[in-house]
Amino acid sequence: MPYVSLQDYVKAARGDGVIALPTDTVWGLAVNPEHSSILYELKRRSPEKSLILLGASAPDLWPYVSDVAMDGDQWQAITDQHWPGQLTLVIPASAQVPLAMHLTTPDTIGVRVPNHPVARQILTLTGPLATTSANLSGQPQLMGVDQVLDQFPQVYGLEICALQELVGASGALASSLPVPSGMPSTVARWQLDHWEILRQGTVYL
Repeated sequence: MPYVSLQDYVKAARGDGVIALPTDTVWGLAVNPEHSSILYELKRRSPEKSLILLGASAPDLWPYVSDVAMDGDQWQAITDQHWPGQLTLVIPASAQVPLAMHLTTPDTIGVRVPNHPVARQILTLTGPLATTSANLSGQPQLMGVDQVLDQFPQVYGLEICALQELVGASGALASSLPVPSGMPSTVARWQLDHWEILRQGTVYL
């Protein structure tokens, strides 16, 4: 897909379109959680690998989290300290999480609030989105939106002027906008009374 206006970009994300989403870690592919299967087909991704749910804020993600098995104090402490940021939490999932997001791990879901102002403003407009890194499964990550759209021509990109609007930087150059670090997030899974590190990234618990 070509670069589109903010209105068309958000409309696609709320429907069944896939958008190229900048984050603080890597460029991602994002879709309405109800249409998560599209990402697996697009990336040729194994259904054994669950998707990550990104939100603009922690409260936006609460409906997707089970309140039965989660310790509220532990949850609040870690999100207050590390979100927005490069920390993905794998926690008990509520029934609101579409099964297509986590076919082989239906009891849990990975959630994160990215430390990227453009991503969070987009997520404020779209609501939480199912995401994965922007690359074919097993291939190197794509580090620029042009690369993403070349690799995935069916994906929607956001016009530069719309990016500038989102960060309130009228006339700013694209190079001055926040760019992904290229470093993966730390992934931690809740285990009854402690966090188990599944992947060590830039955040240490």
